[in-house]
Amino acid sequence: MIHKLIALAALLPLAHVCTAEEIASVNTNFHFTGSDRVVVEAYDDPLVTGVTCYVSRARTGGVKGTLGIAEDPTEASIACRQVSTIGFTSPLPVQTDVFTERLSFIFKTLHVVRVVDRKRNTLVYLTYSDRVATGSPKNSVTAVPVPAATPIPVK
Repeated sequence: MIHKLIALAALLPLAHVCTAEEIASVNTNFHFTGSDRVVVEAYDDPLVTGVTCYVSRARTGGVKGTLGIAEDPTEASIACRQVSTIGFTSPLPVQTDVFTERLSFIFKTLHVVRVVDRKRNTLVYLTYSDRVATGSPKNSVTAVPVPAATPIPVK
């Protein structure tokens, strides 16, 4: 089991990680060494121009949070919106992880998955978190309808 964890930890830097732009945050629990807070971050879809996803999630403060070794809670919410004309840089897989971000030093990751709903010409975005051993059923979903004149190119 230890060998599998070490191998997984070695592969983590190879995972697709998108940097978020922090839009806002609010403190929820004061600590002298750094407060717990809820942050709102913006992620631009790398293959779909004109779509931005806003994710809100808890960040742990305190000494562990300041050092970057705290395990953030698994709760997250997502809202994706059309922010300009929608375009596609390449054909899209029907379902793929578009953003990932570590919520703990090694073991927990936040995912944003894009799903193409061909029938409705809509992009569906799902957020959830997972762990090496167990994931969380907590999730949030949002959808961005694409104008009928712009069919979604699918691989």
